[in-house]
Amino acid sequence: MKITPFIKQNMVMCIAAAAAGITSLIVPPDKEYLNYFDIKTLTCLFCVLAVVCAFKNINFFYILAQEIVKKFQNTRKAVLALVYITFIGSMLIANDMALLTFLPLGYYVLSTTGKQKYMAFTFIMQNIAANLGGMLTPFGNPQNLYLYTKYKIPTAEFIKIMLPPFIIAISLITICCLFIKKEPLEIKNEPYTLNAPRAIIYSLLFAFAITIVFRCVPYQAGLIVIPVSLLIADRKALKMVDYPLLLTFVFFFIFSGNMARIDIVQDIFSYLLNKSTLIFSVLSCQVISNVPSAILLSQFTDNYRELLLGVNIGGAGTLIASLASLITFREYIKHNPDKVKSYILLFTAINFGFVIILTIAMYAIMV
Repeated sequence: MKITPFIKQNMVMCIAAAAAGITSLIVPPDKEYLNYFDIKTLTCLFCVLAVVCAFKNINFFYILAQEIVKKFQNTRKAVLALVYITFIGSMLIANDMALLTFLPLGYYVLSTTGKQKYMAFTFIMQNIAANLGGMLTPFGNPQNLYLYTKYKIPTAEFIKIMLPPFIIAISLITICCLFIKKEPLEIKNEPYTLNAPRAIIYSLLFAFAITIVFRCVPYQAGLIVIPVSLLIADRKALKMVDYPLLLTFVFFFIFSGNMARIDIVQDIFSYLLNKSTLIFSVLSCQVISNVPSAILLSQFTDNYRELLLGVNIGGAGTLIASLASLITFREYIKHNPDKVKSYILLFTAINFGFVIILTIAMYAIMV
């Protein structure tokens, strides 16, 4: 009885585990397995997730978002505020954590003001904002962190690559939100008091985690400083870390490492990536999600520019194109279990619109 809910909540991790297990039958475990794992990527991800959980425990992001949202007095402005907060949040705290932080706020704002009819659209736009907003920074999306580390991409070059689709994405998101009517909106606020001392401590830890991402501090230091600090300041935060997400990375490292050692797979992927790394990586995300696509395809190409663009743009699209999309879907059906079909139809239509426009635009720029 307890296993089924766990599988439902961690479907991507379970699929990754199954994929790793199946490929391990083809490529039996040996000493080469030790070279599969990118310890720095896992360390950076853990450090950022742990500090963000600590911030959540003092309602830091909720208070910040609430203070911004309460300044707007109609539905259109409120939805734009929610989407922009998620967009900006994804650049700072990663797309998954931005959604886990701000989707509940979206539900609260719309449900307490009687505007539930906009909930599906708002959740979908927040999801797109998280996926596409996080593309600008190395730590905004998990696949960015992996590719940034693997290819040792200079930070300035990384931003230069991702800036064009980022600008197009925020323009499209804004245009879509302008279709929301300007209906009067009264936002009720729950009293929260910010714990200033803890906020300062967590801000310093977050800054420290970011210095690890930007290679200013050895990643090994993060495994000491951040866990020890949180053991003293907030042990609950360490328990709240999304360990299934970390395990998903571990399993996909095994899967992609094994796939890279299968001759026929090498031939097929090398051929397709030589034709168009951008298009093939976008299509790959629609089937196996953006994080495993980044890990797997990076074994077959040095064209990190197109791969980076593809796995970010490809995060939009199908419901399984991004782990963030599954988080949003799970949150929506929790509140609206009878509207699954209508949500999926609207989600698919809007997301594929973004994928098509961004892919064409980037392809045209590169040509």
